[in-house]
Amino acid sequence: MAEAEGGRPPVRRTTDRGIATITLDSERNRNALSAPLRTGLLAELRAAMDDDAVRAVVLTGAGTVFCAGADLKEVAERLAGREPAPEAPGMGEIFAAVMDAPKPVVARLNGTARAGGLGLVAAADVAIAPEDTEFAFTEVRIGVVPAVISVPVRARLQDRALSRYLLTGEVFGARDAVAAGLLTEAVPRAELDAAVQRVADGLRAAAPGALAGAKALLSEHGAKERAAEFARMTELSEHYFAGEEAAEGRSAFFEKRRPRWVL
Repeated sequence: MAEAEGGRPPVRRTTDRGIATITLDSERNRNALSAPLRTGLLAELRAAMDDDAVRAVVLTGAGTVFCAGADLKEVAERLAGREPAPEAPGMGEIFAAVMDAPKPVVARLNGTARAGGLGLVAAADVAIAPEDTEFAFTEVRIGVVPAVISVPVRARLQDRALSRYLLTGEVFGARDAVAAGLLTEAVPRAELDAAVQRVADGLRAAAPGALAGAKALLSEHGAKERAAEFARMTELSEHYFAGEEAAEGRSAFFEKRRPRWVL
């Protein structure tokens, strides 16, 4: 298992009555998709899929943020020639592992999701969040494009919402996320666990073979095309992350100021 700072695993997994809960546990950087977290997440997903006792997976986060997206400090190190973990899976590989998983994946959002974190939400089969959760595709505001996450996101969001949120980077709420197709359900925060439990109980009641067959029906169409699209979008993402606007965007983010292009 990959380790975060301090030696604690950045991802943990528990199982209860056939439901494996995988928790992103890297609060120090808001559960950003760092190399250790990506490595741990893919390992735990694969372990859950290989476990005959597991019927489905619930994906959640520790702390107040579900996932903040890419780890910008890690991106800066990589662009400076200091690749922190060249063997770590890419974001496209993570999203594909969720989308093409042979068992259902339910996203239980504990809090805010941004940028790449929304890729995880869109990749899941079911996504439930508290009504006070906020979302944003922030890529354009730091000088990059939401390339890799566009593969799962395009399969979920309605066209008009997709255009608005990807182009503006504005913050939107959970009810808007349901209307857009990003979320399955938004509930009062006190009712989150009960809402997830209802879905989990439904999955527990399903015959294992039939459940696997139904999941295959949902994921089989376009799997090969998605693989090619993830590869193409990864190239596009790297191109923008290496650009001048992205460098300015990262500097502005770390210095807590507006980028120079803001009017």
